[in-house]
Amino acid sequence: MPTVFEPGPGPTLRRALRSRHLSMIALGGIIGAGLFVGSGAVIHTAGALAPVAYAVGGVVLVLVMRMLAEMAAALPSTGSFADYARLALGNGAGFVIGWTYWYFWVVVVAFEATAGAAIIGRALPGVPLWVIAAAIMATMTAVNLLSVRSFGEAEFWFASIKVAAIVAFLTIAIAGVFDLLPDQRMHAVAVTADGVMPAGVGGVLSALVVVVFSYFGAEIVTVAAAEANDPVRAVARAAVTVVWRVIIFYVGSVTLIVLLVPYTQVTTGESPFVTLLDGVGVPGASQAMQVVVLTAVLSVLNSGIYVSSRMLFSLAARHEAPRVLAATSRRGTPVRAILLATLAGWVSVGIAYAAPESVFTFLLNAAGGVALLIYAAIAASQIRLRKMIEREGGALPVRMWGYPYLSWLTVGLLVGIVVTMLILPDSREQLGLGLIAPAVFVAVHLVRRWRGTRARAVVDRGAVFPAAGSVEAPVAE
Repeated sequence: MPTVFEPGPGPTLRRALRSRHLSMIALGGIIGAGLFVGSGAVIHTAGALAPVAYAVGGVVLVLVMRMLAEMAAALPSTGSFADYARLALGNGAGFVIGWTYWYFWVVVVAFEATAGAAIIGRALPGVPLWVIAAAIMATMTAVNLLSVRSFGEAEFWFASIKVAAIVAFLTIAIAGVFDLLPDQRMHAVAVTADGVMPAGVGGVLSALVVVVFSYFGAEIVTVAAAEANDPVRAVARAAVTVVWRVIIFYVGSVTLIVLLVPYTQVTTGESPFVTLLDGVGVPGASQAMQVVVLTAVLSVLNSGIYVSSRMLFSLAARHEAPRVLAATSRRGTPVRAILLATLAGWVSVGIAYAAPESVFTFLLNAAGGVALLIYAAIAASQIRLRKMIEREGGALPVRMWGYPYLSWLTVGLLVGIVVTMLILPDSREQLGLGLIAPAVFVAVHLVRRWRGTRARAVVDRGAVFPAAGSVEAPVAE
């Protein structure tokens, strides 16, 4: 199947990722510190209903990923959902989505670098944290500069460690529920009335918002699929397996924690996984979990550099970023895009240490609402593109379930989350700050349009509309 949305004659990316890489990239995008540490905040506010919050959030993720898989299988593209928004909704949507997503990951890269430095710094008390953060950034940048294959291998092993850790945790926790461990001090607890919704309905809704954001990252696989040997098969497989991964890893883990750990013993900022393992008598649980969390941090950092550079490469290929950023090495690596993404990450790391409680906190909060914007763009693009493809008789290797009903249900769920964020004071502020970056990029797009700058893309319409042939033309505004 031909690749669509390629930049035309000139440098192109190399298809070097294998199926096992894509599977672990999808898995690595879901499993991170948001599960190992962030689940504590969810359990603390939602109590026994925390698994329900993760299940509802999982439904949103599964539906969005299926919609994205439908488009990615028909139109493999490095720009992924930004390109789909461009084709379905116009150049402005593609420009804003692409740059906003790039901004999000640049900030995340800085956050993960500082978090990783804090973890390693405990073992190296005499070394300044900014030195450790610099070493982490340099290492992950080098991995991405080598080749897309090196990125895939690194992510494969990072994700493998996380999966092994969760499988071990599930095995130990299940044994603990049935009192099969010899040294356990913690036993299955009966959930009291005050433990069902300790913070009321508002606490459950607040937890749901946290859950939705913690799932963000699974969409990276559709960006990486454009550099896979068989993108259609890889995307289809990722879309299917994400269902049971969410059920087993998130809902399963949190359910076991709720069964064994009273919600009053779960505190925000501390890993409930460590609390459970300590309670059932596993020696060295805290140290082992620190290693797992560090692995999750490095995995997200690795993925952040990768996906931000590919989005920048895609924008450059469409004349929406300096064209020099579309240059690739002999190995098909967008070196300049990687270096610029990393440079922005370095700046953010500097801000994190210079003004952690002001500027960097603002950047983090302003990036927090990006997930909903991306999900909304995916849903709107799928509804529009599905009609276009079916009207022209195009092929759909992967189909969204129950179209158009489940597609519109997804939109309704996203609207419900936005309404929830507007109701909750803390989330309301985050939602408002999250609109700042997209608003800036909207203004930039309008200036570019006023100056007569328009994006161009090679759209292989034969891949979507078989009778139309391939054309090179500006995408309609």
